[in-house]
Amino acid sequence: NGLKIPTLGFGTASYPLGEINSDTKQVFLQAIKVGYRHFDTASIYKTEQPLGEAIVEAISVGLIKSRDELFITSKLWCADAHGDLVLPALRTSL
Repeated sequence: NGLKIPTLGFGTASYPLGEINSDTKQVFLQAIKVGYRHFDTASIYKTEQPLGEAIVEAISVGLIKSRDELFITSKLWCADAHGDLVLPALRTSL
């Protein structure tokens, strides 16, 4: 479609891995505010939900017009890389 993904993305992993708190959504919202348009996530990070919430808020306050302005990349965890697990894992991530 001619769109070019930004070279620099915002990694959403937390340290220790999977620990998120009430500030997580605000961090993502601030990243959108300063211009990030590519976010890299994975289900193991446990940050997909707060990222989604930040996107909804960014749209509602006018930081972006729609989700179409963002690129969200993720990974398929190795434990899910088996025929019958791939689609359910991807659906959960989406």
